[in-house]
Amino acid sequence: MKTAISIPDEVFEQAENFARKKKISRSALYTVAVDEYVRQQEAKDVTRKLNEIYPKEESNLDAVMEKIQTLSLPKEIW
Repeated sequence: MKTAISIPDEVFEQAENFARKKKISRSALYTVAVDEYVRQQEAKDVTRKLNEIYPKEESNLDAVMEKIQTLSLPKEIW
């Protein structure tokens, strides 16, 4: 897919220099950069949604389950 975008000259020059140093095409650089940005933003959305849910939910362990889990741990000498 071909597309035309407008970016500040300084950002363009940084991208050009970086791509040249890494010996990758400008298209490859922009593809990786946009992909990484989108993934980061999606991860932030997931974190935000989890942060909205967890304060509303009870987080205490059931007393019986807590005892069973504690008993399942190996004894260690400190």
